[in-house]
Amino acid sequence: MSEATVKSPFNGPLETGVRSLAILTAAFPMAMDLQRLVEMDYLVVHSEDAKGPSSLHAPLPLRAGELLVRRGLIESGLKLMVRRGLLSRIASYDGFSYIATDSAQPFVSSLTSNYSIKLLDRARWAYETYGSTPTEEVRKVTHRIFKWTSEFQVFEQRGVE
Repeated sequence: MSEATVKSPFNGPLETGVRSLAILTAAFPMAMDLQRLVEMDYLVVHSEDAKGPSSLHAPLPLRAGELLVRRGLIESGLKLMVRRGLLSRIASYDGFSYIATDSAQPFVSSLTSNYSIKLLDRARWAYETYGSTPTEEVRKVTHRIFKWTSEFQVFEQRGVE
């Protein structure tokens, strides 16, 4: 296998799916849409940036760009967790949301590595801190951390003429 065909397990569907599962288990019975999960995932991974517990991942200098690619990665992870019966996808007038199933808590409880324990702790912290905060306000928190990312996304949403 060439180096180009080997996929990294980091930030792949399994890791992002487990992070989303941890967030939705902490928030149960609350459902979240994809955009909310993108913002919450960032806060779980880089909690120290938001004045929370030490970050789950190292503070790499180019992590601001993560907000630009995180959505597709998380969506792949959500699909994996839905296929495994750990999350359900709910359709509504506003679009799709995701919620933990009855199988989620036993699965999450079985995770015992140091990383997993820290992940579950950060997911609880993120939900306790931002669970009742509207998504737009959570987005302001993540965008304040990386102002240039926010400006890029506003430009992108307007389109290039």
